[in-house]
Amino acid sequence: MAEVRLRADPADRPPPPFRHGRRRPPAPAPPRPAILRRLVVAAAKLGFLLVLWVLIIGGGAAGYFALTLPDTGGLGNAQRRPSVTILAADGSLVGTYGDLFGQPVTLREVPRYLPQAVIATEDRRFYHHFGIDPVGLARAVLADLHAGHVVQGGSTITQQLAKNLFLTQERSLSRKIREVLLALWLERRFTKDQILEIYLNRVYLGAGTYGADAAAQRYFNKPASKLTLYESAVIAGLLKAPTRFNPTRDRDKTAARAAQVLANMVEAGYIGEPEALAAENAGIELAAVAGARPGSRHFTDWVAEQLADFAGAGSRDLTVRTTLDPRLQAQAEAVIADLLAKNGSKAAVSQGALVAMSPQGAVRVMVGGRDYNDSQFNRATQAQRQPGSAFKPFVYLAGLEAGLRPDDRLFDGPIQIGNWQPRNYTDRYLGEVSMAEGLAQSINTVAVQVAQRAGVARVVAVAHRLGIESELSPDPSLALGTDEVNLLELVAAYAPFANGGSGVLAYGIAEIRDSDGNVIFRRAGSGPGPVVEPDFAGMMNDMLQGVVARGTGKAAALPRPAAGKTGTTQDYRDAWFIGYTADLVAGVWLGNDDNAPMNRVTGGSLPALAWHDFMVAVTRTMPVKPLPSAPPAPGILDRLFGLLAPRQAPD
Repeated sequence: MAEVRLRADPADRPPPPFRHGRRRPPAPAPPRPAILRRLVVAAAKLGFLLVLWVLIIGGGAAGYFALTLPDTGGLGNAQRRPSVTILAADGSLVGTYGDLFGQPVTLREVPRYLPQAVIATEDRRFYHHFGIDPVGLARAVLADLHAGHVVQGGSTITQQLAKNLFLTQERSLSRKIREVLLALWLERRFTKDQILEIYLNRVYLGAGTYGADAAAQRYFNKPASKLTLYESAVIAGLLKAPTRFNPTRDRDKTAARAAQVLANMVEAGYIGEPEALAAENAGIELAAVAGARPGSRHFTDWVAEQLADFAGAGSRDLTVRTTLDPRLQAQAEAVIADLLAKNGSKAAVSQGALVAMSPQGAVRVMVGGRDYNDSQFNRATQAQRQPGSAFKPFVYLAGLEAGLRPDDRLFDGPIQIGNWQPRNYTDRYLGEVSMAEGLAQSINTVAVQVAQRAGVARVVAVAHRLGIESELSPDPSLALGTDEVNLLELVAAYAPFANGGSGVLAYGIAEIRDSDGNVIFRRAGSGPGPVVEPDFAGMMNDMLQGVVARGTGKAAALPRPAAGKTGTTQDYRDAWFIGYTADLVAGVWLGNDDNAPMNRVTGGSLPALAWHDFMVAVTRTMPVKPLPSAPPAPGILDRLFGLLAPRQAPD
């Protein structure tokens, strides 16, 4: 029987003896607990090193930011621009400039609703954190993550105060670190009540107001100590977005925000739901907050630019009473807005301006453009445009002063001066016409002949004497209004016709007072005095009434004595109507900022219609008065006695 040998399993063989040159067999693996212990020790060492480096780097960064913190020594000094409050002629608010600060208030002086509304809305854990609120920050992060965008902020009232007092609105990590350090400093130096008082007295609350008292005065015409629950909610609601929730801009948004603040106060336990509901219902009646009309901003800018000339440059707060008439201003804004809305696209006109003043120069209305929010450029005072035939009254006045008379006959036909051949708008000629008819029909050839007889230098002198301040060139084409002027000076230059011959300086400031009520300036009626002989002023009125009665300005005719002149420039780039009654001088300009041509818009069309609509609306309650007229021509007996009367020797 054969012997069977079984093959041994290699794993059962004993290891070979160690010999020089062979690898040492691997040591047996250590037990599992030993491995875990080593990993824990290594992780602990690494964590310690990380914490150490974080502390070193964080401490260095904190030290750097601590050394570069802004100076906190001026905490009690409010750095601000002097405030300017601009009032209309009736005392209503027109606009504000600069920073408005009220009286400092303490928590004892204001109703409990005000600090409660602020805390409930801005920092509900204000009295329970150390300047930084980890709980509130975590809640804000979770809310933002859930919403997918920022819906809550994690800054405490102390942090907001630190930012408002010492830092800018820059969004950066370095600014946030400084804000945290300053918040910790404020919490260490002041009590919670003191921090809240400083916050209420220094926070920005819209419309140039800083502090609760200034906001209460601005929005509710009362001190902060008299605020109601609803008014307190309105002011607390401003903290999130002072411009968006400003009561003078959008009352619906203000009411919605105030309702949210009241709901926050209920949730925080400061008030009950019935109290919140009663306050909200009362607030609907209460929200009659005086606000400035956006359309008046061109006027207030014009006034503000002149303040330094009347009150000097200083740090005083000023209150300026102006000549603006809110009723007339509102009507003018509506007329320009309606005209551009209805005819702007069809007529290819995008901008308009309107100025109205008393015959003595007090500016009652100034519309400087279609929308101040879109463009702050004032087309009534800053736009220099060719007046076209609206300049002709100065040409005809120069002709009267040179000896011409309204019934003098001139020939309307082709003329040439050097290389220049003026043409009429209609390209037609009427032959022999009177000087008065030449003005009424705005005949260019007649105006050029009048300027030539008077002398172009005399025309320039007359225009400047009546109030045109822009530079004028003594060229023959000046008779057709080729040099540029602005609407305000053109309207002011027509005023001597309306008042019988006295020059005016257009003005908008009636009185300036400081914060103590002292009068710094008061208008005393100064002006250049007589600039037109009464006889000539009467003759001009007769001729300019003819423009409205039977000439190019018939669309402007009123149910009372009125006079004026149309103006249209080459390629229909500018269209004007300047006119007046015994009570008001007004002018309308239409055109485009880029000087693009309009669609055949003449001064006798849309501008005359706008002037008519405005004047009908604002003069309805004014008594009918005649314009200054020329004295009657002397009769035969008057002339005879004049010849027989002894002549007085000259002085």
